[in-house]
Amino acid sequence: MATIDDEILLGAEEDAKEVEFILNYLPQEVKEKFTEDDIYFCIDFFLEYFSEVAEPDAEGYFDIDLDELTDILIKDAKDKGVGEWQHDDVFFIIQGEIEYNEQFVG
Repeated sequence: MATIDDEILLGAEEDAKEVEFILNYLPQEVKEKFTEDDIYFCIDFFLEYFSEVAEPDAEGYFDIDLDELTDILIKDAKDKGVGEWQHDDVFFIIQGEIEYNEQFVG
């Protein structure tokens, strides 16, 4: 049976893979604008948003306006002093997150 430390380590490894995937997904000119910590911030934002704000439909799918989600993420990053990001750049991160989940999460 896995210990809590093993589960934390596994979660950290999965997060690192996700960050690497998203950074590799981004066009070079966008990638240069974000650090790994910025991507971790975005991943944490997505987890919080989908667990606390978004509501799935009857089949368990989310119908999300990606432009609106992008704007919310940009505002959250600015409010928390993480950075002042541009819409089109953050939209690429969201697309990378979606692609990661489609390929590896299911």
